[in-house]
Amino acid sequence: MATDSCNKAMSRSNGKNRLLDFDEERVRSALASSWSPQTAIQWRPDNPALGQCNVTALLVNELFGGRILKTRQQESVHYYNEIDGRRYDFTGIQFNSSIEYADEQSSRVEVERGVTRDEMNTLRNAFRTFYSWQR
Repeated sequence: MATDSCNKAMSRSNGKNRLLDFDEERVRSALASSWSPQTAIQWRPDNPALGQCNVTALLVNELFGGRILKTRQQESVHYYNEIDGRRYDFTGIQFNSSIEYADEQSSRVEVERGVTRDEMNTLRNAFRTFYSWQR
């Protein structure tokens, strides 16, 4: 028999299943608590979002559905999410300047090229712990 958490897992976002209910402030807080050198080697205590865009965009897409978008930023590509038609950039704070978003469509395959399995698993496990504590 399905539990409430299973029913919540079936809510829809842009045609993809959500595994968790989306609460922007809880997501921001849980991500900030979850990032570490094990989720992206560029991580720094003074800039914890640094280098976290790939793994974060993948995790948010996995758990909350929506689309992964990208924008060329400086000499790299910056990834972020769109959920229910709204842009969410949880790692944009890593940059010293504002971002001029292009909102180009990306894909999980493209974003996965910059993420190791260990980084993804580490962020997923830490995020679920911190997100569930905030209820």
